[in-house]
Amino acid sequence: MRAPGRPFVLGLTGSIGMGKSTTASLFRELGVPVHDSDAAVHALYTPGGGAVAAISRAFPGTLAADGSVDRTLLRDRVLGRPEKLAALEGIVHPLVQAQASRFLAEHADAPLVVLDIPLLYETGGEARCDAVLVVTAPPEIQSARVLSRPGMTQEAFTAILAKQMPDAEKRERADHLLDTSRGLEAARQEVAALVENLSDRRG
Repeated sequence: MRAPGRPFVLGLTGSIGMGKSTTASLFRELGVPVHDSDAAVHALYTPGGGAVAAISRAFPGTLAADGSVDRTLLRDRVLGRPEKLAALEGIVHPLVQAQASRFLAEHADAPLVVLDIPLLYETGGEARCDAVLVVTAPPEIQSARVLSRPGMTQEAFTAILAKQMPDAEKRERADHLLDTSRGLEAARQEVAALVENLSDRRG
């Protein structure tokens, strides 16, 4: 139950290919403010973005001609290298968390807000949430979705899964679950019910 004077903060997470982005859009359809951590990272990587200079120093040669971070080059630098990934996360995560804090302050009067964080459990982000919604789907559906993405390879998919908490553990830790394999309309109805429920949790 949220404290007086601030929104109920729902963390939204799920492994790659589980339908998290679509679920976030369903919350937006209902007028719920959503902070998208992936979008925040993209902004940090654009020309003049807050992470560009630090990434350029830590990973020379990863900038594109326009001054943005080349995400493909950067991914190749950290893929399968835990120490490099940790260095990158040390640059990016504090900046994203600072943006999320500003987002919460901007929407202090909302009854409910969503923090969309892919690595929520992996980074301890649940500590900033009142409850967590995990989106899930059967492994075969997850794999088909991910491998259909442009430029995605089985190697990259396996590496991404290796740094994410297993879906089973996320489901066990979740306060709420949404199985996206049941289709968009079913997901829309479940999100609407959840919004109605959580928006009434006043401190």
